[in-house]
Amino acid sequence: MKIELDYVKVGDYYLPDLTIEPPPDRSLGKYGLLRLRYLKEHRPIIWAELVMEGKLYAHLLETEDAAHDLLDSMMPGMAKEAGATEDLKARDPMRWVGLINCCKAQVEEIIFVELVYS
Repeated sequence: MKIELDYVKVGDYYLPDLTIEPPPDRSLGKYGLLRLRYLKEHRPIIWAELVMEGKLYAHLLETEDAAHDLLDSMMPGMAKEAGATEDLKARDPMRWVGLINCCKAQVEEIIFVELVYS
């Protein structure tokens, strides 16, 4: 992939004419920040391309939204399969919390593999 840049002459030097992304309208959450860290540490070329094209923040927000959509869609099914019902919540709240936390950990592991660390 070839990146073409415009240059501006400043004194005797030609400097790249780079612009910074506009400030975000919302902040990144857990999954977006994890994706950013992963890209910086393990995929520096992809990170640099996204920065140069001005698409980094949009990519991170897309990852964040996809992760939350996946979490919201998978949690009810996982909780139902694990037996974390409203009846169990009334009878044994500690067991219910344990099951819900286990389900959330499983769904987050899927999110990490499919979205954050891929």
